[in-house]
Amino acid sequence: MLGENTVNPEGEFKISFGYECNAHNGCSCMVPSGFESLPGKIPKNSSFSRLSGAALSANATLANTNICNGVIGAEILPSWDSPNSFRRIPSSPTLSRLDVLSSSLQSSMSNLSCSPPTPSPPEYDSCSFRSMSAPSRNEGFLNAMEVQVAGGAAGEDRVQAVCSEENGWLFCAIYDGFNGRDAADFLAGTLYENIIHQTRLLDCDLKQDVTGASNVFYPQGPFQHAFKGANNSHVEKPPTGTFDKNNSSIKKSINNALVHDSSDSFRQGMLDSLQRALSQAENDFLYMVEQEMEDRPDLVSVGSCVLVGLLHGMDLYTLNLGDSRAVLATYDEGSNMKGFGRIKPIQLTDSHTVDNELERSRVLSDHPDDPAVIAGGKVKGKLKVTRALGVGYLKKKNLNDALMGILRVHNLISPPYISTEPSLNVHRISKSDHFVIVGSDGLFDFFSNDEAVKLVHSYIMSNPNGDPAKFLLEQLVGRAADCAGFSMEELMNIPAGRRRKYHDDVTVIVIILGINQRTSKASTWV
Repeated sequence: MLGENTVNPEGEFKISFGYECNAHNGCSCMVPSGFESLPGKIPKNSSFSRLSGAALSANATLANTNICNGVIGAEILPSWDSPNSFRRIPSSPTLSRLDVLSSSLQSSMSNLSCSPPTPSPPEYDSCSFRSMSAPSRNEGFLNAMEVQVAGGAAGEDRVQAVCSEENGWLFCAIYDGFNGRDAADFLAGTLYENIIHQTRLLDCDLKQDVTGASNVFYPQGPFQHAFKGANNSHVEKPPTGTFDKNNSSIKKSINNALVHDSSDSFRQGMLDSLQRALSQAENDFLYMVEQEMEDRPDLVSVGSCVLVGLLHGMDLYTLNLGDSRAVLATYDEGSNMKGFGRIKPIQLTDSHTVDNELERSRVLSDHPDDPAVIAGGKVKGKLKVTRALGVGYLKKKNLNDALMGILRVHNLISPPYISTEPSLNVHRISKSDHFVIVGSDGLFDFFSNDEAVKLVHSYIMSNPNGDPAKFLLEQLVGRAADCAGFSMEELMNIPAGRRRKYHDDVTVIVIILGINQRTSKASTWV
């Protein structure tokens, strides 16, 4: 049963944005206040129709703009942040954000760069390396003339959403910082560009592989065919006999086989690209921490959980470190007249905490000579999450030595204790899939996966033009107030910082998937 709000906490939301894809066939859509609708038709390979995001702060934290010589806070993040609505930006600025960042760092620290130098390839290599700049508008599979962006900060959380309706892809990320917002800010300023760079290299690699294997049977590049291959349930095998590349039936069979290989290579390559982009961010952040820890020793304890979702065509890729979650709402196949059963949750991400028995066992196994690897329900008595970006004092002895007194971890026998190995997953969107909830752990402190899915499902069925992310946070505030014995108004009047006693920073994105008929019948915005 949905609760009633006795007070509207809208004024307390640090972030509240929405985006709506334009309707098929160019028909007009009802667009609620705060949502942006852009002209153009959804391409056939698009699998989302709408999304909303909202964030509520509980921690009192000051944004620190000194990391990366102040460039992230002063130049990069302001160009990304749009906390109340989506706005358009060019997808390929003349000087990319990471070029600005790298140039600034090089000018102030002779040996420091967010883009470690890579040996230059031969001149004839069509996929030569450049610095960590965004690809040109025609390079890579995340190509677009312009993109729409939204995001911002709430307490120590950061959220980002970037989408290209014209090409049918969506990037969203939640960076749940702890012990400060520096790591979350760094991720918000660099990770998306890292991913763009890595996917451009992937595009080059696959083009070269496919061109060599097919004798230029792929004039349009592998990624266009990757979509086709993913939709084919049957792949023909080349017939036996004498090979003649001009034989039309043989050419067709070879192309079909390569389409299948290309789609598999694409998915694995995409997962590898996400992991490499995260590794780059980790290395860059810890290097900067080492450079600045003399003046700011607190940086060695700053970290962030990471949750990235990339919806590309019919594939939803997820990467996570820590305890944020991506939960898919899908229908059980049933025998009712509409062909669907009840709605159910499927968690697409792993939970990296000591409460997860698998993670707890892994940590203990990785440190057999340390009898105090988990103390007081936390890794080395300090951190409940077992995987995160940053938090260098649990990864390197010299960073731990920068801390004084009780802040320092004693008996750091076998670091690193916190892993940066992400959980990676790719899910193929089906007609039974309805929506995805992407949320920081603060959401799931109050709602189980099943409760969150049922709340959102009931809401969007009765309020097709409403804002499900904001609604979910309103329900959370009501539940937190009940648990604390307050009214919602009393809870929201408690200042940030003190209010952390009753709930965490909470960030939520709800992505409505737009390929099944049930959604289109239930709403006016598909």
